[in-house]
Amino acid sequence: MPRLPANERSLAPFRAEIDAIDAEIVELLARRLEVVKHVIAVKKVEGLAAFLPERVEDVIDKVSAHAETKGVPPELVEKLWRQLIDWVIAYENERLG
Repeated sequence: MPRLPANERSLAPFRAEIDAIDAEIVELLARRLEVVKHVIAVKKVEGLAAFLPERVEDVIDKVSAHAETKGVPPELVEKLWRQLIDWVIAYENERLG
């Protein structure tokens, strides 16, 4: 681990906590992606498209509302989730053909 300048050492415990939280987020993304793989299988069988606009808006509404209850800016969550959903739709499209 690189040695921190003296004026940054007090940040070390917070950085370590952020790093641990980031690792948890990656674990949750891995779980989410596993579920997406099951969704793809169902969409193939049912002939459904990757992009279902009403579902996208439902997800955005739910996570934004939840964020607000946790003191997280809903606009931050909306921006992150729209990026995530865009990536997932492209991932699904590649696999759905």
